[in-house]
Amino acid sequence: MDATIFSQMDLYQFVLLPLMIFFARVCDVSLGTIRIIFISKGIRYLAPLVGFFEVIIWLLAIGQIMQNLSNAYYYLFYAAGFATGNYVGIFIEEKLSIGTVGIRIITKRDAKKLVDVLKKHKFSVSVVDGDGATGPIKIIFAVTPRQNISKIIKIVKANNPNAFYSIEDIRFVNETLESNSASFWKRKYQIFNRRFRKGK
Repeated sequence: MDATIFSQMDLYQFVLLPLMIFFARVCDVSLGTIRIIFISKGIRYLAPLVGFFEVIIWLLAIGQIMQNLSNAYYYLFYAAGFATGNYVGIFIEEKLSIGTVGIRIITKRDAKKLVDVLKKHKFSVSVVDGDGATGPIKIIFAVTPRQNISKIIKIVKANNPNAFYSIEDIRFVNETLESNSASFWKRKYQIFNRRFRKGK
């Protein structure tokens, strides 16, 4: 009986509790990363909500550490959770593709074909003539939701692989930009709304 109790204590102290600390840190650091991104994007209403849950989870994790200050074993899981949480937070943010970006494309070649392809894919672009170090250039500007970055880069590489491009975060635009995925979810919502009303 004593051996069973001892083994259960060992299981909790050396497996379950360290894992709880690890996952708590992963969650709170991931939420912290997302919260900072929300703040930088000007999403002021979601940032406090995320921060609320972030602090609660952090208090749970730090509370266990404070109760076991003499056990360096727990420190390793705490630190590992912190490091993993940073990676997970960035990964989640990339998948969410929050915000809007400005893409600047500079090419020495005639940009008409590239511009036509971008417009064909429903991207709003502006073209400006410029002078580069070695002669005249074309500067193409586009403002788009972040989830379209890979699509635009793919178009640029296919039509002008030597073009230089840069991407910058934009905090605010005075017009609503609708992405392909946004249109998809909008259609899904409209279908669901019609079915719901019909069911009523």
